[in-house]
Amino acid sequence: MKISIDARGINLYKGTGIGTYTENVTRELLNIDKENDYTLFWTGKDYDLFKKSNSKIVFSSNRHGGFYENFYIPSYIEKNNIDLHHIPQNGIGLTESYSTNSIITLHDLIPYTLPETVGKKYLERFLTEMPKIIDKTKGILTVSEYSKRDILKFFHGYPEEKIFVTPLAANSNFKPLDKNVCKDFIAENFSINTPYILYIGGFSTRKNVRELILAFKQINPSLKTPYTLVLGGSVKDEGKKLVSLVESLNLQNNVIFTGYLNDDILPILYNGAEAFVYPSLYEGFGLPPLEAMSCKTAVITSNLTSIPEVTGDAAILIDPFDSQDLATNLFNILDNDELRNALALKGYLKSLEFSWKNTAQKTLEAYNSLI
Repeated sequence: MKISIDARGINLYKGTGIGTYTENVTRELLNIDKENDYTLFWTGKDYDLFKKSNSKIVFSSNRHGGFYENFYIPSYIEKNNIDLHHIPQNGIGLTESYSTNSIITLHDLIPYTLPETVGKKYLERFLTEMPKIIDKTKGILTVSEYSKRDILKFFHGYPEEKIFVTPLAANSNFKPLDKNVCKDFIAENFSINTPYILYIGGFSTRKNVRELILAFKQINPSLKTPYTLVLGGSVKDEGKKLVSLVESLNLQNNVIFTGYLNDDILPILYNGAEAFVYPSLYEGFGLPPLEAMSCKTAVITSNLTSIPEVTGDAAILIDPFDSQDLATNLFNILDNDELRNALALKGYLKSLEFSWKNTAQKTLEAYNSLI
């Protein structure tokens, strides 16, 4: 079978969930599948790891839309007798020009479920193009059973047997490290000299970080040990509002905004934390809690959408709409070493159930099912 993958997202979306997904699934597919031939549409550098005996790199545009998606890529696929074309970035780019069988990865339907949390330009494009994409594609990969149910809810005419759940995984660098070494690194590089609570995952309103800040404000005076709340990620738009909130609460000395974080820093931050808190209102999968669990760090997260599929009973699940529930459980886990350590171990063992190899294997099974 001849398979092509729109792998441009590896560089176009580097550092995002879609970029991480595209990179890992593509790499593992090439590792496990020696029978099929792969064509990878690429932009940018760093393609050497993807050059295999059964793969071919085809250079394309550095953006979506226009000539390449409407003419060049569809024409190349047709002329080279590709059997199946995979578009990982929510199907964006699947136009009427494609005559070859196509499969998309639809990570979530946040523009449908929480449109107020999505940028206007992306929202308009998603809502305009997605019905056409769903009508065009021969199959859909998605990352959780919850996302599958959302797809069936909003596109109820789509055949359920053509929707394949392929759970994500944490990268191999998310693993237990020496906690004291990590704490020393954090102290030196971020000037954080107290135990800390960690959040990573962006500052969209659906991430519910405001409630985490308020919960921390409530419990902080009662903690037997001084703690710092560390909020990781680029601060812009909604993030700036949270900075203002912290200032209004007079928490500048207790809440740290790290700004943009390189990938190699993240495992150190996870490992050094006493707890990772992720009170999101909606997730297609919820990768940060899994990354924290993989680093053997205790997790508090939401009991909504796909997140319980990822954590099972290996995390404390709270109602993110109940601020007192979050505050109470955060206090309990920080004030109880035995509970925190037991939860960290349980989460780590649960994380071992997920791997990118498994994701790729399920993806290959979907390919074979369609062709």
